[in-house]
Amino acid sequence: MDVKDEDKSEESRKNHMVYYRSLINTIKEIKEEKHMEKENAIKEHLDKRIEAMEKDQKRLREMFPDITEEEWNGNTK
Repeated sequence: MDVKDEDKSEESRKNHMVYYRSLINTIKEIKEEKHMEKENAIKEHLDKRIEAMEKDQKRLREMFPDITEEEWNGNTK
């Protein structure tokens, strides 16, 4: 993975955490939508969207390995 120095700045770190948390919410919404969906083709499409977002989350965790899972999920004091 090609990571630039500015990608590791404190501002970037905060922005990436906000983005990561938005992915959590989006994934949750898509899973709810999928649960209500009847058509298999649409369910498969939703699965692929979820998979892509989870890969992006993994990329972000690898980019900032010092951030704990609790911090990523917003469970800090």
